[in-house]
Amino acid sequence: MLSKAERTKQFILETAAPLYNEKGISGVNIDDVLAATRLTKGCLYGHFENKEDLSGQVVDLLLKKISDKIHLAVAEKKTSKGKIFAFLDFYKDPIDTYISGGCPIFNTAVDADDNYPLIKKKIAGVFRAGQQDLINVLTEGISNGEFSSNLDAPVFAFKLMASIEGGIVMCRTMDTAKPMQSLIKSLKAELEQYEI
Repeated sequence: MLSKAERTKQFILETAAPLYNEKGISGVNIDDVLAATRLTKGCLYGHFENKEDLSGQVVDLLLKKISDKIHLAVAEKKTSKGKIFAFLDFYKDPIDTYISGGCPIFNTAVDADDNYPLIKKKIAGVFRAGQQDLINVLTEGISNGEFSSNLDAPVFAFKLMASIEGGIVMCRTMDTAKPMQSLIKSLKAELEQYEI
């Protein structure tokens, strides 16, 4: 059971997360967080050293939330193909997203590019882990005879991630989910070409 201080800290992080995801690290200021939480500056700084500390912990929360949700969707499937399809389907509507404001992985990657090196490292770790998870699923599919050995798991995993993340930003910019649905259909069809 969480203590009162831990509950307050969690409340601050949960309340700040959508602000960060929608406005970006540099777009959010402490006054935004104070207005949303209705807490005092003293209370906020009782839980976080400074804005950088708050930002880092909010990013950790956002990345954990999205990663956990993806893992849950993928884990429900039994076959490698089913797992890859579940990963793709998770992103089928880039407009109405699980976390308000779009994909926190992409949003934070763009925001942190050169301005926040520690957060950039966190995002790079998420990209590497996600790509490795996809490689593992595809490799398992090759090993168990679902897919042909002609499938280059590392290349296809990168293609999946790059396509999805790029599709998200394009669809959100154009305010339409339709191209993402076509992209997902195309990626599924391409994977099915490797089925045995």
